[in-house]
Amino acid sequence: MFTVAALYHFTRFSDPAALQGPLLTLAMAEGVKGSLLIAGEGINGTIAGPKAGIDTVLAHIRALPGCAGLGWKESTAAQMPFARMKVRLKREIVTMGQPDVDPRASVGHYVRPAEWNALISAPDVVVIDTRNDYEVAIGTFKDAIDPGTHSFRDFPRWWQDNAHRFHNKRVAMFCTGGIRCEKSTNYLLGQGVEEVYHLQGGILQYLEDIPEDQSLWQGDCFVFDRRVSLRHGLKQGDYDSCHACRRPISVADKASPLYEEDVCCPHCADEYSSADRDRFRERARQMRLATKRGVAHLDQPQSAQEPG
Repeated sequence: MFTVAALYHFTRFSDPAALQGPLLTLAMAEGVKGSLLIAGEGINGTIAGPKAGIDTVLAHIRALPGCAGLGWKESTAAQMPFARMKVRLKREIVTMGQPDVDPRASVGHYVRPAEWNALISAPDVVVIDTRNDYEVAIGTFKDAIDPGTHSFRDFPRWWQDNAHRFHNKRVAMFCTGGIRCEKSTNYLLGQGVEEVYHLQGGILQYLEDIPEDQSLWQGDCFVFDRRVSLRHGLKQGDYDSCHACRRPISVADKASPLYEEDVCCPHCADEYSSADRDRFRERARQMRLATKRGVAHLDQPQSAQEPG
C-alpha cells in the first residue's frame, strides 16, 4: 500500500531553482514519485511512496523558507500511481495568469466540510466549481455552476462575462484540494465581491469527512494520478484515463465504437491525425514490451496537469 500526499503552500521563495535539485534527489532516494511544482510564490503537487519516504519528503518541505505551516491531504493507493518523480520550476504553482492575484494578501472565508452543506443550500448563495470541464464532467456538488473552462487560466474571463449573473449573491467556490480557490477567491475580492467563501481542504477533505448519506456531492472526484478518480472515504473510483487525451473515461466510454485502447476515446476521437494514432499505437506496444520485461516505461501515461 502506498501513501499519497497532495500538498500546496503559498510562500515567497527567493531562489526556487536552488530548491529543485535537493528535493528531487531526496524524493528519489526515498522511493517517492509524483510531481512537484516550485515557483516564486510557493510549492504545489502530489507525491506517492512508502509512508516513511513521504514523511521524510514532507519534513524536508516543511523546513523550506516559510513552509512550517505546510498542510497536505493523505490518501492511499494499492499500486504506485505515478511513473516517475518530477520537480519542475514554474512561473505559478497553479496557473491563473493574473499577476496581481496574491493569496498571501487575502482569500475568501474558509468553510469547514461540516458547515459546507448549510452554506451551499442557502438561497442567497451561488456555488461555483473552479475546476476544468473534464473534471466537472465526472462529479460536482448539487446545483453547482460549471464555468466550462478548459484551463484555470480561462476562469477570469469567464467571471468577467458572467459576473452580472451573481449580483447581490454570496459566492461559494470549491476545487479538488483548495489551491485554485486560494487564487480565485483573492481574484473575486479584487473584483469587488464582498462575500466570498471556499471549501477548506477542497473536495478531498469533504469526501473524507462527510458520510455519503449526508453528502451533496454527486459522482466522482477527478485526481491527477493513475487512480483517476476518488469517491467518499477517498476510495478509488471506476474511471480510467485515456492514454491520448488524458481525460477520464468510464465503462460506457470504453464500450463506444470510438474507443481504441491506448489510442483514442469518444472525447478525443476527432482530435488526432492518423499519424498521431500510429504514434500512440507504437507507444502502447513499447509499454507492453516494457511490462513483459518488468521495467517501467517512461512514456507511461501520467497527468501533466497541475493538481489543485
